[in-house]
Amino acid sequence: MRLLTFLLGLTVSSTLWADSLLGLPALIIPADNPQTADKIALGQRLFNDKRLSGDGSISCASCHQEAKAFSDGLPLAKGIDGQIGTRNTPTVLNAAFYSSQFLDGRAASLEEQALGPFLNPIEHGLKSQQTIVDSLRQDADYLKAFTRVFDIQADELTIAHVGKAIASYQRTLIAGDSAFDRYLFGMQPNAISESAVRGSRIFKRKGNCVTCHEISMKHALFTDNRFYNIGIGSQRLAPVLAELQAASERREQPDLSGWTAAQRSELGRYLVTQQAADIGRFKTPTLRNIALTGPYMHDGSLQTLEAVVEHYDKGGAGSDGVDAKIFPLHLTAAEKKDLVAFLKTLTGLE
Repeated sequence: MRLLTFLLGLTVSSTLWADSLLGLPALIIPADNPQTADKIALGQRLFNDKRLSGDGSISCASCHQEAKAFSDGLPLAKGIDGQIGTRNTPTVLNAAFYSSQFLDGRAASLEEQALGPFLNPIEHGLKSQQTIVDSLRQDADYLKAFTRVFDIQADELTIAHVGKAIASYQRTLIAGDSAFDRYLFGMQPNAISESAVRGSRIFKRKGNCVTCHEISMKHALFTDNRFYNIGIGSQRLAPVLAELQAASERREQPDLSGWTAAQRSELGRYLVTQQAADIGRFKTPTLRNIALTGPYMHDGSLQTLEAVVEHYDKGGAGSDGVDAKIFPLHLTAAEKKDLVAFLKTLTGLE
């Protein structure tokens, strides 16, 4: 795997800039959580520790598997007791570049995101953050590592230290230098096939993909970090849409107690902002390593890249509330094939 090698141990500046891989911008490290080798190692241990779950069966790595580009290959995430969630597991590769975390953007930082799954009753299923802290304090090896890494006393260990350690590890999960990067930024015209070259033009022009999956002059994150309704999953909201719209007109929050978990999940960004315009909106995912991270969409409903291209070609399939940036593309069969060929050049893993 081509992962970014960080400069370690620098704390004098407000931010720590790391040398970047081809196609990626430099990464800014928070001033209050500088990278060190020991902290990264501690975060990696926590990330892989199944003891940090209600039944001892789930770790962060259970859903974010290195062999699957830090996703899990399932339509919907699977947590403790075999419970199935309501959303697809996004890869954490390059999550360090996101301006918000989770598909609905409810966390503002990796430090905050790292702690979220622990208390989710379907994911790790722990009862409180204090449970985590108490457990770590009872483990001599963990306690020694935390006190050394953060220069604290044993009784000063808090859940914030846990989040910082895991976030530090996640900031090393960076993948770039794909065939596409070598083609565009490395100026190697033969790095991708002629079909992929044609696909890149479709991506930027007729396909309108680059509008949300951005490519800049010097790098490409393939996300604009914004939120859109792309016409996926809206059928689950159909039975309650009238109720939702009526509450919005009354400027009231809808009573969600009678809704299914899947229906609540489909509200997307609305659950964070409580703004009617955000109903059904989800964050633009990165397309880097997209060939390795299926199934696709926030509900895992599309199995292949070909199916994803078909969805966009149909302009969101006529679903209610679809963003204006989603419209029928009228791609030919050859253009669809070229577009998929292009998407497969975005893999930056060895």
